[in-house]
Amino acid sequence: MFSFDELRERYPVFAYDGYRIEREPDGVRLSFDFSVDGLCSFHPETFIFTKDLTLCGAFDSPAAQAIVYSLGLTEAVSYYKAVCSPVMEVRCGTLTAEQKRWWQKLWFNGLGEFLYRNGINTTQEELVQIRCDEAWAVPPADFRPSGTHIVPIGGGKDSAVTLSLLGERIDRIYGFTVNDQPARTETAAAAGLPQSRIIRTKRTIDPQLLRLNREGFLNGHTPFSAIVAFLSLYCAYLTGAGEIILSNESSANESTVKCADVNHQYSKSYTFEQDFTAYVRDCLGLPTRYFSLLRPFNEMQIAKQFAALPQYHAVFRSCNAGSKTNVWCCNCAKCLFVYCILSPFLSPEALEGIFGEALLDKTSLTADFDALCGFTDVKPFECIGTVREVRAALWRTAGNYRAAARALPALLQRFVQADAPRPDDPLREFNPEHNVPDTFLPYIEEMFRFVSAE
Repeated sequence: MFSFDELRERYPVFAYDGYRIEREPDGVRLSFDFSVDGLCSFHPETFIFTKDLTLCGAFDSPAAQAIVYSLGLTEAVSYYKAVCSPVMEVRCGTLTAEQKRWWQKLWFNGLGEFLYRNGINTTQEELVQIRCDEAWAVPPADFRPSGTHIVPIGGGKDSAVTLSLLGERIDRIYGFTVNDQPARTETAAAAGLPQSRIIRTKRTIDPQLLRLNREGFLNGHTPFSAIVAFLSLYCAYLTGAGEIILSNESSANESTVKCADVNHQYSKSYTFEQDFTAYVRDCLGLPTRYFSLLRPFNEMQIAKQFAALPQYHAVFRSCNAGSKTNVWCCNCAKCLFVYCILSPFLSPEALEGIFGEALLDKTSLTADFDALCGFTDVKPFECIGTVREVRAALWRTAGNYRAAARALPALLQRFVQADAPRPDDPLREFNPEHNVPDTFLPYIEEMFRFVSAE
C-alpha cells in the first residue's frame, strides 16, 4: 500500500487531456482521457442509448460540449484518487477562478469518506490545485423544451416513492438509469413507465484503475451522484427535459462521522444540490431545474409512504453487495437499515417476505446494528438515514410487538435494553430547505398529509 505523501511526491500532476462526443447508430458515446505522467493513462467511456428517444438538442452543440467537459471533471475524481496529485492540469478547456473553487469544493467534500478512511489529513486548498487558463464563455442558449421530466431510478424505495407521487405525469417522465439492473427496470415497470421511456446509460471503468487498486494505490468512495447529475443533465439537454427530479431525502445532509464533516452522501446533500443548480444556471446557461422532490422528508416518512405502495415491494433493491445478482444479501448495514426503517409500517411476515430473512433476529449483524443506533461514533458508510430516525423507528416497532403480545427479536431486545433516548416523532416533520418548484408542491403536500397522520 502506497502512502498519500509518497504518491503525491512521485506523481505531482494528474491531467485531464480531453473528451470526445461521437454519434453512433444506437446512441451517443462519451469518452474521456486522463493521464498521470510516468504511470499510465485512463480512457473511460459512457454510452447513452438514444435510438428510441425523441431528441431536441444537438448531441455535440456548444452547450452539449460544455456539459460533457464538466462531466469529465467529475469523472476525473475516480482516477485522480489513485494518486492524489497536488496539481490537476486541465489540458482540454478553461475555468474561471470561481469555477476552480467550485470544483475544489466538490472534489474535497466528495472525497471526504475516502480521505477519512485512508487516514489522510488535508484541506480543500491543499488537496488539489487546478491549473488551466482562467476563462469561460457561457454557451449559446439553444435549449429546446419538450415539457418532459427526467427521474433517475436507482431501484430503491426512494425513487419508487417519487414515481408514485408523480403518477399523473407518467406520460411526461423519462426514467434514467446508469448501468441498468433488474430492480431499476422493474421499478420503472411497476410505475407504469414503458421501456421506451427509460434513458439507459452504460458507464465503464478503465481497467487500468482496477489494476492500480490491486497494486496498492489509493482507493475509496467517490461522489457518484455528482456523475449522475452531469450525465442526466446532458440527457435532459438532448431530450428537452425541463426538470431532473431526484429522490434525495433530508437525512442525506447528516455527517457520517460524529463531530466531523465527513458525509458518505455528500453529492446527495442539499449543499451539492444548491451548488449544482448555480453551476447549471451561471456556467452552462441552461434552464433545467435540478431538485429533489423528497428533500422535505426524512427516511422514516419515506418508509411509511413506501410501505403503502405494495406494487414495488417485490421488485425494489437497495443492497450494494447484492446489486449484481439482484438480491438482498441480508448481511450488510444497508439491508439492515432498510429493514429497520420499514419495520414500524410492515408486519414481520411482510418484511421476511421481502428480504427472505428476519434481520432483527440476526445477532451476526450486531456491530452494524449498534452503528445504526448510534451506539458508536461512526455510522456505516452507506446511504442510510440518521441515528435519530433509526431510533424512532425501532421504538415504534417495539411498541408494535408489545401491542401484539409478540416476543421482541434479539436485536430489538438489545435496543430496548440499551434504553436509548426516544426522539420526537419524525413523521410530523417538514424540512423547509428544499428547491421544489411551485408546480410540484401539491405532490409533497399530499405526501405530508399521509405520513404525518396517525
